[in-house]
Amino acid sequence: QVQLVESGGGVVHAGGSLRLSCAASGSIFSSNVMGWYRQAPGKERDLVTTISRRGSTYYADSVKGRFTISRDNAKNTVFLQMNSLKPEDTAMYYCAAGPTKAPGYWGQGTQVTVSS
Repeated sequence: QVQLVESGGGVVHAGGSLRLSCAASGSIFSSNVMGWYRQAPGKERDLVTTISRRGSTYYADSVKGRFTISRDNAKNTVFLQMNSLKPEDTAMYYCAAGPTKAPGYWGQGTQVTVSS
């Protein structure tokens, strides 16, 4: 039973942009904080950004000013607009729903690769 589905990853040159999308089932989306996490090869999964049901946002220092999270409550979808991408942004990006430190729901991930 698929509940979170990400899309929008790809390969981009440094300085470029990508927009990730995460479609969620209605019950999960409406009742949870939504977030994006990323995991680079050989590294731990890190929190990138979250958005509450009311639209309050949090960003990791490494992406502030470059990434923007948003949600479309009518479509049960959360977006991650990524601008000014850097090679160090290369990672598998995961959508998640639930408490920031222990989300209860995860997507399958979408790969973002930034070439220098």
